[in-house]
Amino acid sequence: MRFEGIYTPVVMPHRPDHSIDRDRFAEVLEFLIGAGVHGLVIAGTTGEYYAQTPEERIEMMNLAGKIIAGRLPMVVGTGAIRTEDSIMYAEAAKAAGADALLVTTPPYAYPTGREIALHALAIDRAANLPVMLYNYPGRMSVEMDEETLDRLGRSPNFRAIKESSGSPDRLHLLARDYPHLQLSCGMDDQALEFFAWGARSWTCAGSNFAPEAHIAMYRACVVEKDFDKGRRIMSAMMPLMRVLEQGGKFVQSIKHGVTLRGIDCGPPRRPLQPLDRDDERNLADVIRTMNAAVAAIEQDTTGKDGA
Repeated sequence: MRFEGIYTPVVMPHRPDHSIDRDRFAEVLEFLIGAGVHGLVIAGTTGEYYAQTPEERIEMMNLAGKIIAGRLPMVVGTGAIRTEDSIMYAEAAKAAGADALLVTTPPYAYPTGREIALHALAIDRAANLPVMLYNYPGRMSVEMDEETLDRLGRSPNFRAIKESSGSPDRLHLLARDYPHLQLSCGMDDQALEFFAWGARSWTCAGSNFAPEAHIAMYRACVVEKDFDKGRRIMSAMMPLMRVLEQGGKFVQSIKHGVTLRGIDCGPPRRPLQPLDRDDERNLADVIRTMNAAVAAIEQDTTGKDGA
């Protein structure tokens, strides 16, 4: 399996009482498939897996598998502190029809590079599926260092890495020294740099509500190899990136963005709280401006090509 294009870590809609809204979840999946994203990630951070019971996580994997029904690659997150729990989720994901797994560093435990590798290899042995690693030290406190990556090179199932460290040096290291790992952009404001260094996928939460802009960016840089156009699109998207990252309201903003597309995603699960009215208005304004700018860039480029 090759990871190509826009992979969306799907949001989890909730009713006002914080119970899962399965009907809205199905709507989100159908919206994303119809919008043309290239893959779907279930039980990622934006899906609030950390706030679900094991039974809920497994149920939603199975529901997603039935709805997606092979129309797009389905990647399922296995994130957990205990290796035994991650193995359980990996086995359940395989039974649900997952095409690949998303394997993170166990949070809070603060494992060494060797321990992270042994954790990932145990998941690999249990499920035997393609794996996208997920390096996000900002949330997990530790990094998948060179010892981790060297040890994981022993298994051909480790195909890609979603890199969310934010470090240009780390991006250069992966592109230069680990070419067998497909790069997937996990730091949204660096998408242009990732594509310039050979990444062919972008795992981006914002594509939940703005798939058109994210697909346009991917198409410009990877398909058309027009980095001038890519810079223009990235410039139009940067205000959104700043809004999403400010104030620790990332998941809430993504969910409200989907609500603005007509699918009510409800509140996040506690301890997170919904956006206030000012934040909602600001997000709506930024999205509206971005969409208009990206559409104009697309139209301008198409017009020039057709002249």
